[in-house]
Amino acid sequence: MHLYGTQTITKDGHLMIGGVDTVNLAKTYGTPLFIYDLELIRKRARGFIDTFNKMGVKAEVAYASKAFSCVAIYQLANEENLSLDVVSGGELYTAIKSGFPAERIHFHGNNKSYSELEMAFDTKIGCIVVDNFYEIELLKEISETKKQPMRILLRVTPGVEAHTHDFITTGQADSKFGFDLNNGQADEAFQKVANHPYLQLLGLHCHIGSQIFETDGFSLAAGKLMKKISDWKEQHQFECTVLNLGGGFGIRYTEEDHPLEPKVYVEEMIKTVQDHVKEYKLSMPEIWIEPGRSLVGDAGTSLYTIGSQKTVPMIRDYIAVDGGMSDNIRPALYDAKYEATIANKANENRNFTYTVAGKLCESGDKLIVDAELQKAESGDLLAVFCTGAYGYSMASNYNRVPRPAVVFVESGEHQLAIQRESYEDLVQNDLPFSLNKVSVK
Repeated sequence: MHLYGTQTITKDGHLMIGGVDTVNLAKTYGTPLFIYDLELIRKRARGFIDTFNKMGVKAEVAYASKAFSCVAIYQLANEENLSLDVVSGGELYTAIKSGFPAERIHFHGNNKSYSELEMAFDTKIGCIVVDNFYEIELLKEISETKKQPMRILLRVTPGVEAHTHDFITTGQADSKFGFDLNNGQADEAFQKVANHPYLQLLGLHCHIGSQIFETDGFSLAAGKLMKKISDWKEQHQFECTVLNLGGGFGIRYTEEDHPLEPKVYVEEMIKTVQDHVKEYKLSMPEIWIEPGRSLVGDAGTSLYTIGSQKTVPMIRDYIAVDGGMSDNIRPALYDAKYEATIANKANENRNFTYTVAGKLCESGDKLIVDAELQKAESGDLLAVFCTGAYGYSMASNYNRVPRPAVVFVESGEHQLAIQRESYEDLVQNDLPFSLNKVSVK
């Protein structure tokens, strides 16, 4: 069994995370429960930042917070000197409420509303990553009305296809994101913003996909962007000060995944950019990156209580847990694979094969198919690994199931980061029926 971060197993077979017994966490906070290993998050963040520092390259490492956003995680990101990537007004609002420095916030999104962009100006965030021509016109209107400058990057699609699931590949030509680098859209966008009195173009941004386990895609994308920057310098005397190569750095979900260390990605990016700086006789830009999953993904573990069981003779054995697709939609959405252990029997042999079903009224609500586990009994605790990214952030109230609690653990201590929703929370925005009754003849 592969253990992540600070995970250990006690003599009595209990899974420990951050020096805290998961059995005790279940007793304290209930299940389902998301548990985040802060030491592992800090280690990953420093792995990116320290590599840039050691290589003497000016950079910003922005936490791509769509992976998991809440006040406490933003405060941790600030503590680790990360910048912040937000993709909605809600994430921006949460970041501001957390006290995160607005000047280190970057705002993404392919359909930012007027009110969201106004919020970005009013809170004086550090940069807006511009995604389309419609957004350019909104930014011009808002900046001219407020007579307020805003730093921007142009997001481009370089035509680089990452080795990943089709739904999470975003840098190829057929994408809802960004200006196409190869058909003239990026050049047209440049012309529209380059000399604007309030929009300050820093450079280019791309994001080629997610769950990427090699550096070739990043190098190829960086080369394409640097060529375009060289063209703009030659044609328009444009000096690029920022090159944002996005995120997508992979993590280990199962034994089939072989991720690289943060420094490997960063070192290759720096080498590629430096080579092209020399080739095109450019000034070295700042390099910005946006790790999300690679910061929090395998730092998160979901803890469930096992309830019912069902045997389908000659086919499979099911165990059901007290959560499911309402707190982890990825298996149903992406066919995502996970590994697990019974947290109160973690030292026992894994001689049994179960399909782990959720409690939602949906036949596709299966968290793991054919999981190799210890013998399962009702009341046991199931720990599903690597659920820190796109678990809670994509959670729903399907079947009117309350969202789980989230707890942070570190150095033997634990704290509640997000309270468990109550049934009262589920109806707090509901209103009673009030239309006049219509008689039916």
